[in-house]
Amino acid sequence: MIQIFLAIVSGIIVGFVFGLVKLPIPAPPALSGIAGILGIYLGFKLYLFVLPIIMKI
Repeated sequence: MIQIFLAIVSGIIVGFVFGLVKLPIPAPPALSGIAGILGIYLGFKLYLFVLPIIMKI
């Protein structure tokens, strides 16, 4: 839970700093960015699930 909190806080700080110096945020558009992050996470979890099965073969 602390990792989630720290990730949100650091994201807020980075977003604020980027806003101060008038740079575009370093993230893709909202919905597609979230979908991409979710896809990466699910792909990694799939890898962790499939790897032991592959190693038994």
